[in-house]
Amino acid sequence: MRPTKFPTSAATRLFLLIAAAAVAVAAVLSAVLVLDAQRAERAEAERVTQIVARTLAEDPFVRGGITSADPSAVLQPFAESVMAASDLDFVTIMSPDGVRFTHRDPARIGERYIGTIPASPESLTEERAGTLGPSVRTIAPVTEGDEVVGWVSAGVTLGSIGDGIAARLPFALAVALIVLAAGLVGAVLARGQARRVTGDLAASEIRDTLSSAESMRTLGEALRAQTHEHGNRIHTAVALLEMDRRDEAIALLTDSAQASQELVDQVTARTDGDATVGALVLGKVSQAAERGVLLRTQIAPDAPRSVLSAVDAVTVVGNLLDNAVDAAAAGPTPRTVDFTMTRSGRDLILTVTDSGAGVPAELRERVFEMGFSTKPAGAEGRGVGLALVRDIVTAAGGSIRIDDTDPSRFEVLLRGRG
Repeated sequence: MRPTKFPTSAATRLFLLIAAAAVAVAAVLSAVLVLDAQRAERAEAERVTQIVARTLAEDPFVRGGITSADPSAVLQPFAESVMAASDLDFVTIMSPDGVRFTHRDPARIGERYIGTIPASPESLTEERAGTLGPSVRTIAPVTEGDEVVGWVSAGVTLGSIGDGIAARLPFALAVALIVLAAGLVGAVLARGQARRVTGDLAASEIRDTLSSAESMRTLGEALRAQTHEHGNRIHTAVALLEMDRRDEAIALLTDSAQASQELVDQVTARTDGDATVGALVLGKVSQAAERGVLLRTQIAPDAPRSVLSAVDAVTVVGNLLDNAVDAAAAGPTPRTVDFTMTRSGRDLILTVTDSGAGVPAELRERVFEMGFSTKPAGAEGRGVGLALVRDIVTAAGGSIRIDDTDPSRFEVLLRGRG
């Protein structure tokens, strides 16, 4: 038995999206702060080892201890006092060939230094694993004149650097928690604002509501245009009759009826047609004519009915035709729009081609984004139509694309009912 799937309101989805973003930002910020702490601790370790190693290498006491009869007896207590007074884990003073005079573990005195001894008398900072484990260390030459009489190495283990990073973690955690709290507060406020507008409607229900509004709008505009066109023709015919020009009046009304009848015949000839879409297209022909655009239709008799509801079908076809008529009206003459409905297997193919300038290649994906429009802002440039069309089509398992070979051709594939 399949578990019941409860719809999530759009307001809750918005809350979850913002909350997830806040968590992600807090996590990234924490990682950045930890990495910055690691970088800072390492840089501080390098700076301290460089200063101490170079300072000790120039100290006359160290130079004299190295050249004394018993260097370890002189320098080991001195090295221990330096380590106790600093954050260093070791201070190793050695002979020119690397034999230790001092070490944190006195038992290691007399062994060779584990690390790089520069070939020339210059300091070197490196990371190397020694007797105390991996460490950041600096080695500096002790010179007497032009002769190297010994070396001084000062180092900090990576474990000590890690302790320094751990000490900074509470700060990083506190900052991340503040950011997370701010994000969650923002998510709660956004959910409240969204709920005032959408209530507890699910995202799909909001889309359906928007689709219904668009459907009513486009169908209403089409019917208004058709009514207006027929009204003009009737008024003209009446005027011709009053002027006793019966033949011209009859011809006008006959031509008008014949043009409408041809489209009606295409719609009614379909074995599984949608009368609502047929009425819409009939009205769009009149609406296009008002703007000087010739809308031509070709509806195959075997074109299947799509899985879309009447409301969604009107939204899809109406917005595609509106978009095409707008493009054609702004383009060169002759201004035409061609609309076809054909079968492809069990699927329905809708194509809308216009004589306009087309959609630039770089904008062919963006025209389907909510709020984006190539039209000017305002009633004619809402940036909703094509975005809503794609949402409806993809939700129904179909697809929409702009033909690469014809930049003014939209093609929609919809699953047919059956």
